[in-house]
Amino acid sequence: MSRRESGPEIGRLIQLLSRLPGLGPRSARRAALHLVKKKDQLLAPLATALADAVEKITVCGTCGNVDTCEPCTICQDPRRDASMICVVEEVGDLWALERAGVINARYHVLGGTLSPLDGRGPEDLNLAKLFERVRVGSVVEVLLALNATVEGQSTVHYITEQIERDGLTVSRLAHGVPVGGELDYLDEGTLAAAIKSRRPL
Repeated sequence: MSRRESGPEIGRLIQLLSRLPGLGPRSARRAALHLVKKKDQLLAPLATALADAVEKITVCGTCGNVDTCEPCTICQDPRRDASMICVVEEVGDLWALERAGVINARYHVLGGTLSPLDGRGPEDLNLAKLFERVRVGSVVEVLLALNATVEGQSTVHYITEQIERDGLTVSRLAHGVPVGGELDYLDEGTLAAAIKSRRPL
């Protein structure tokens, strides 16, 4: 018979924490122990925040963002440029672009990329809503801000084929040398993309 280090409630907490990205069983145990030690300062407020999140957070039916209102805050913002939709793979990508503060467009979250090997086809992504938005709205440009992976590039080609039929401008993020990057440390794919994306000064 195996020994238990703690009661079932703490075991359940560790088990749930271990499912989070970047946390294995050992890290989950450390996190759980820290939460238990700081029960009043951390565990109780975290439990309240999680309960509020379960009750209030929803997925925007327009763009796929997560928020506490429907449609989301970004979709409701009249200051956003309605002529451009920036397409991203996941909500985390949307948040990254918002933190950078470099774009004032509306967004569309696909919920992943096309991947035949993983059994993800067009019907598994939030593509139908995207095509509906660009056909019935005032959209002029679709910016494809997808990751530079094989799956990301396949998804870019698929969306481009569908949207270019409607006469819209389709653009994508530039790939290449990052700001502050040194050529000697870059891989061949990044260097090749930088050469292809070169522009006159």
